[in-house]
Amino acid sequence: MKRKPKIGLLPLYLKLYDDTDPGLRNQFEPLIEAILNGLGAEGIESVRADICRIESEFHEAIHHFKIQDIDLIITLHLAYSLSLESINALASASCPILMLDTTLDYDFGPDVDPARIMYNHGIHGVQDLASMMRRRRIPFEIIAGHITESNIIKRAAAFARAAYGARSLRETKALRIGEAFQGMGDFTVDEPVLQQSLGVTVMTVMPDALTGDLEILSNNEVEEEMRLDRERYLIEADETVHRRSVRLGLGLRRFLDSGGYTAFSANFLAFNSSKEPIDTVPFLEISKAMSRGIGYAGEGDVLTASLAGALERAFGLTTFTEAFCPDWKHGTLFLSHMGEINPNVSSEKPLLCEKEFPWTGAKNPAILACAPAPGPAALINL
Repeated sequence: MKRKPKIGLLPLYLKLYDDTDPGLRNQFEPLIEAILNGLGAEGIESVRADICRIESEFHEAIHHFKIQDIDLIITLHLAYSLSLESINALASASCPILMLDTTLDYDFGPDVDPARIMYNHGIHGVQDLASMMRRRRIPFEIIAGHITESNIIKRAAAFARAAYGARSLRETKALRIGEAFQGMGDFTVDEPVLQQSLGVTVMTVMPDALTGDLEILSNNEVEEEMRLDRERYLIEADETVHRRSVRLGLGLRRFLDSGGYTAFSANFLAFNSSKEPIDTVPFLEISKAMSRGIGYAGEGDVLTASLAGALERAFGLTTFTEAFCPDWKHGTLFLSHMGEINPNVSSEKPLLCEKEFPWTGAKNPAILACAPAPGPAALINL
């Protein structure tokens, strides 16, 4: 499900400089390589266009980016570049644009050789192009700083991940198992609105839709998954509880994979039978699915599930949770839900244990329990 965010680096230049000094452009190769290598170190895949000067070259570069299916265009002014040569091509781009305002040299004080002007005046072109982008109402972002003496590469990588996440959200195919929990209004959004506003498509099924995938599971598949669980987690659940959760989970996994779903939500009340093959709630597989980059949220909330999936695929270390109880005395929040967490966020090896489940007639499920690793975090709600 996951892949790296992918950017297209568009170097801008002036034909006049090639006409008067054809070798000058070669001096910018270290800058271009530093950007590409820096983004690579941040986990970003890059496609580099040839240095562009005139309109036809810009159109060719944008066409190449479309073929390469990039998530974000990053412009790089190596020198001044005429905005009217590039603006029409950029206007035709089908992905977001980030303007990278940087230079070869860190120091440009009074003692610097005036000849270095030729290697450090890209900001002139940045201002020209930014003005035209505003005039043409072409959305863009801009970040500035020296390539090695600032955090500009990290910021560019964050924009690349955000662009990939936004695209991933717009391409979400979400599954709802069971009807949405009646009476919960915060995530209640009509499906046509989700489709029109966010590009999210929704399919709703009842738990018995998983039956076909469960019936073709072999005992060997179940035993192998249980063996892997013993490597990944601390097992405290009874083997019978573990096995039924794994079997149901593998059926759910097959259903999600075969349907191409990138997000899903399950209403626990819909799992109300103690009879095989759907005799428990698939909390264990829900947690595993999040670790594979599939978005999830509880109670039929496909809105949050879609957002969580996009964030996980773009940024990683994302989990569905809820702010359950405030600890007024210590100024903290207890974050939890019924039995779902992305084990990738755990501070240590997660515990696989049995969960008491008095809410329906389903048998007790196995769940993963863990605390997130300490560090900065963001709580996000759409």
